[in-house]
Amino acid sequence: MKKEYLLRMCLATLMLLSLTTAVQAQAFDKFFTDKTLRIDYTLAGDATHQTVYFDEMSSMDGWYGRRVNLSSVPVQGDGQIVITDLATDSVIYRNMFSTLFQEWVFYDEAKTTPRSFEGVALVPMPRDSVRATIRLFDHRNQVSAEASRVISPKDILIRHRGKETANPYEYIQRAADPKHAIRLAFLAEGFTEEEMPHFIEKVREAVDAMFAHEPFASNKGAFDIVAVKAVSAQSGVSQPSKGKWLSTVVGSNFDSFYSERYLTTLRLRDIHNALANTPYDHIIILVNTPIYGGGGILNFYTIASTDNKWYRPVVVHEFGHAFAGLADEYAYEDDTPPMYPTDVEPWAENITTLVDYASKWKDLEGESNSCGTVATYEGAGYSLKGVYRPTPGCRMRDNNTPDFCPVCQRAIRRIIDFSTKQK
Repeated sequence: MKKEYLLRMCLATLMLLSLTTAVQAQAFDKFFTDKTLRIDYTLAGDATHQTVYFDEMSSMDGWYGRRVNLSSVPVQGDGQIVITDLATDSVIYRNMFSTLFQEWVFYDEAKTTPRSFEGVALVPMPRDSVRATIRLFDHRNQVSAEASRVISPKDILIRHRGKETANPYEYIQRAADPKHAIRLAFLAEGFTEEEMPHFIEKVREAVDAMFAHEPFASNKGAFDIVAVKAVSAQSGVSQPSKGKWLSTVVGSNFDSFYSERYLTTLRLRDIHNALANTPYDHIIILVNTPIYGGGGILNFYTIASTDNKWYRPVVVHEFGHAFAGLADEYAYEDDTPPMYPTDVEPWAENITTLVDYASKWKDLEGESNSCGTVATYEGAGYSLKGVYRPTPGCRMRDNNTPDFCPVCQRAIRRIIDFSTKQK
């Protein structure tokens, strides 16, 4: 009897899994085709006023984002792209992001000089007409800018980006389930044709570093990873403070926002042009330089310099930002812009102002690993006072702590599960 019962339970579980998969496929196939719609837009403004403007659209074969949990997001982000079906007025896709523009508004330049920044959103190609809405939030979690437009998939001005413009790529690893995979593309920046073997070496080093950390290690099979061999005309990276400007694939440079060590690129469209018809959803840009630097922005990109002793911990740290929206857990000694008002609970899962601590990691208090014991430790989110982190150390705090803390691990695991499993 016991064997028969177990057999029935196994069959019931298999049927439930099959039904869940079928429902997921029906939800996606009802509203979308297996193509990508790329929406280019511009963010403009200053410290007090921001605006969103839609620009051109293009299409690519294949959709490489998630096919589950289409209408919800696991964290708020600093912005969202929302796709609404016109016929039913229902949300059929949503994704969260952050941008360099929303960071720039805290710098002194934004107090006096308006600027514009490029933005790119990737969404599955709709079968019928939809309304696309791009929404930005300020650091009080209030809407600071919003714009909408109706999009028809039959619009003749949607440009198809063909495979003839694509860069060659090499698979580093394949996901166990290609239809429910997290697609990660490493993009070469500042590598010449002769330096491509070095690029591939650095990609493999970064992948090894990432999967040495939990929860990536136990979820390795969820990731599909490619290395995109985009060739730069010149080797290295631009350093404006040194008068050094190079011709590279995405025009990355140090001295971003006049900070000498800050490595970024503002050329979002060049990034996505370089990745056209590559199977990607998340982006890591590897920059060919020994100078320390990097950055990570949620569903925007990760960028890291490759040839310094901190490369491995830095690329993992920055991917924590870009993949899971984790906040920096360190603080500056001098005065910094108030990124996190102390009377508002930030949306990032690994910092708190104690305004709504119960929504964060109160249930994990007392757990520990190499980062220390989970509690509340003041000093995080660039502020010495009023913002708290979960443990004394963490990969999101410094380069020497070897692990993500239990809170960051849970946040990353939630993103992995959200991207691959129906909730």
